[in-house]
Amino acid sequence: MPLEIRKYPDPVLAKKAAPVTEITPGIRELATAMAEAMYANQGVGLAAPQVGESLRLVVIDLTGPEKREGLVTLVNPVITAASGEQEDEEGCLSVRDYRTNVRRAANVTVKALDLDGKAMEIEADGLYAVCLQHEIDHLDGVLFIDHISRLKRAMYDKRVRRWTRQQQETASQAG
Repeated sequence: MPLEIRKYPDPVLAKKAAPVTEITPGIRELATAMAEAMYANQGVGLAAPQVGESLRLVVIDLTGPEKREGLVTLVNPVITAASGEQEDEEGCLSVRDYRTNVRRAANVTVKALDLDGKAMEIEADGLYAVCLQHEIDHLDGVLFIDHISRLKRAMYDKRVRRWTRQQQETASQAG
């Protein structure tokens, strides 16, 4: 059974994730389960906090969810360089029913470990750069909606409060 994707405003999404201190079989299993959850939810990236694990672990596959040929797992990723600027539409598995343009660096360099503990460096641009920044933001407790205007954010927060009220009313009627 795939892991449950946590939805905004779940507090784990606003928390800075802890570094992975040792790559254990449990970390490898979590990475595999995260990839399965990402594919099952039609995503191209997923960070551990999105499944309730406050750890610095990310999976990305820009070929997914159809092909599943480019899975990259990053342990303790850090952006070491960023340049240029681009604006692209983003969405998020943890932010339901909302997409909007976000301005980010056009090029990034990321250092991380793979699941064997081997150091790696990725230089990325385009969608890959956006995805890396988006997922690493999750590790710092930042969502893409934290990058939008206060007005757009207030409008989205109002929708979330309405959905929450409706869920509570439905639950109380069922119970």
